[in-house]
Amino acid sequence: MKHYATLPTAISRRCVAGAGMALALLTLLFTMNSAALAAIQKQPALIPESFSELADAIGPAVVNIRTETTTAQSDRLSRHFFNSPFGENDPFNEFFERFFNAPHGRQFKQRSLGSGFVIDSRGLIVTNNHVVENADKIIVKLKDGDEFDATVVGTDANTDLALLEIEAKRPLPSLELGDSDDLKVGEWVVAIGSPFGLEQTVTAGIVSAKGRVIGAGPYDDFIQTDASINPGNSGGPLVNLAGEVVGINTAIIASGQGIGFAIPANLANNILEQLETKGHVIRGWLGVGIQPVSKEMAEYYNLESGKGALVTEVFPGDPADKAGIKTQDIILEVNGKEIKDSRDLSAMIASLPVGETIKVMLLRDGKKKTVTVKIKERDDTRVAGKSETGTQSAMDLEVADITEEVARKLNLNSTEGVYVSEVAPGGKGDQAGIQPGDVIREINRQRIQNTADFEAILKGIKEGDPLLILIRKSNGMFMVIKTTR
Repeated sequence: MKHYATLPTAISRRCVAGAGMALALLTLLFTMNSAALAAIQKQPALIPESFSELADAIGPAVVNIRTETTTAQSDRLSRHFFNSPFGENDPFNEFFERFFNAPHGRQFKQRSLGSGFVIDSRGLIVTNNHVVENADKIIVKLKDGDEFDATVVGTDANTDLALLEIEAKRPLPSLELGDSDDLKVGEWVVAIGSPFGLEQTVTAGIVSAKGRVIGAGPYDDFIQTDASINPGNSGGPLVNLAGEVVGINTAIIASGQGIGFAIPANLANNILEQLETKGHVIRGWLGVGIQPVSKEMAEYYNLESGKGALVTEVFPGDPADKAGIKTQDIILEVNGKEIKDSRDLSAMIASLPVGETIKVMLLRDGKKKTVTVKIKERDDTRVAGKSETGTQSAMDLEVADITEEVARKLNLNSTEGVYVSEVAPGGKGDQAGIQPGDVIREINRQRIQNTADFEAILKGIKEGDPLLILIRKSNGMFMVIKTTR
């Protein structure tokens, strides 16, 4: 009896234990679901019921900007007739003044419209550089109708930002810059400005994308939105539902309706601080030409990914040169932060204070190396020169040694490699995509110093065997060409 009594008891205990675990699990799931539901319920509605309160709150800080610029008469008709041999006694003067209302040889006023917003109650106003560039007169109109002459505190053409100042003699409503990094694709945003001169126009939409590159400048990193942005919106704020400025509206695609772009607030923040304190922007400078790491480049250098920036040029006497960075190095990290691509590196270096010492991790000949670089102020970019004629022939190419004179003309920092002077039409080099002006640096990962190396390496490769040719193009970019001997 004891044996039979024990078995059901054991089963009963297991059932009770199992039921207890199930109950505990259900309780946990219910608690988690309740917490998730509560979190969702605390969030704003998926589609806001109204943007009116937000518009009322930020509207007083948004301004209309009118500019006047004096320019010379430059239409085709006037250029054709105005260079007259009669001088001041030109008989066509009366004709143009009477029928075209355009006294030739004189200047005229060009007017434009834009938007902006007050960022400091003292009267500091943010707008786009292209709104006020070269303007002789800038007039700022507030929502209440008051107008003021504005002065330019500073501008930055590279990011298309400008900072203005007016003497309002009273504290003005102002907006704060938010954290654009926290902005999420699909999040609601509101734009306010003066499209086509229609002041205080409010439009709403979502963030369509982030990090857009549209070719507007070297630091493209735009927020894309479908909130309607039109001519005249330039310089106005893009605002999140908390009333924070997350972007400055600046560009549209003329052929694409409903596509607008805004400068991220986090990019603008440092720029505006420098414009207020210095009147201009000082950017860090490494002293290198760079390009993205393509899929072929990553394969050539045995990289697991295409992250990093390939050094195509090292400018003599600049920080990178002094630190020992060389062409064909791949910069992987700066101060321990991974470099995604060449644009990422440019933005990171530009944001660094002049004089700061940084650690740069790079890849050279398959090995990682860290160098120390002292940042200097950004310099003008350099442009590659033109090529000369060649003297040697191989692989249906005319190639030549790179002399000091040739290196100067090609804007090269060394005489390493051979340059291509001619490519036989239809030959192997032509079929592979090699062009006159290219500089061949490596074949099958073997470095080439001169034409002797070029010929020797090719002779050691059998007919039909694969070739990987590392080439520096005439524009300074590197590429890898795959072909056969």
